[in-house]
Amino acid sequence: MEPLSLQDLALLIRRALVIANPAARRGRALAVVAQRELARAGVHCDVVLTEQPGHGAEIAIARHHDYDAVFALGGDGTVMEVAGALAGSGRPVGVLAGGTGNLVARALGIPLRISRAVPALLHGDEIVIDLGRLDSGRHFAIAAGVGIDAAMLRGTPTWLKRRLGVLAYTIMGTWAALRAVLLKDFFQARMTVDGHVFEARAAAVMIANFGAVLGNRITLGPEILIDDGLLDGCMFAPRTLWDAVRIARRMLRKDFSSDPCMMYCRGRSIRLETDPPLQVQADGELLDSTPVTAVVEPLAARLLVPHEAGRTILPS
Repeated sequence: MEPLSLQDLALLIRRALVIANPAARRGRALAVVAQRELARAGVHCDVVLTEQPGHGAEIAIARHHDYDAVFALGGDGTVMEVAGALAGSGRPVGVLAGGTGNLVARALGIPLRISRAVPALLHGDEIVIDLGRLDSGRHFAIAAGVGIDAAMLRGTPTWLKRRLGVLAYTIMGTWAALRAVLLKDFFQARMTVDGHVFEARAAAVMIANFGAVLGNRITLGPEILIDDGLLDGCMFAPRTLWDAVRIARRMLRKDFSSDPCMMYCRGRSIRLETDPPLQVQADGELLDSTPVTAVVEPLAARLLVPHEAGRTILPS
């Protein structure tokens, strides 16, 4: 879908709902900033604070009809609650970073400062992307996975995320990868992709919708598109430290030529089983354990993005 022009989008948003998680870092204060910036742009804004997990989705479903756009302010969990609840509704969602990792905002090229993000989104583009949906009903925009990425999330302390932001994940991810290889902390992985089975003894498996993570520092695989109606299975199976270093270098350099330690496949439905069962992460949130099934919801989410980011994310 061709993004809307800057002028068209600015004219469309006159009433906005901000759903804010007060438990997120400085959530209440950031909601005040968002309301101020929207009012400064001539947009009528109502702010509703969430009270418990799942409340953001309830608010979005109940109230989105009265607004031209809905803004989700909080961590990645709050963002995906709102975006998932509005999947297929056609109502545009703006992501306002209020957490510590803010993986979705970073992937979309949205400024992390609310005072910069609001005008960038109001005078930006709309894009329509696929979402992944787990069998629990939880949606994800970027990726779900097990192994190194989940270990990285479990092992990154809150104080380090607050101090270093996404760099904390990069540091802990590197440590988790080295630890997995040195201790031979592998697991048996089985991916069933549209009926086709792929198996390996792996260190990490991801079901990806976005091609890059951690502020575009790491590219997960070749030609992973967010609007092709498919999810991408990415299986990483290093055996030695050199294997791990080679995989990391290839992902940093976007080199996805044939490699026995890297396996890729894509489909509409991906079931992941592991032995032993492992905890799953989705867009930076730790969830239940495997087995898990992810299905794609094609072009389910309409998102606001800064003008330049819209051209980069959907270059076609």
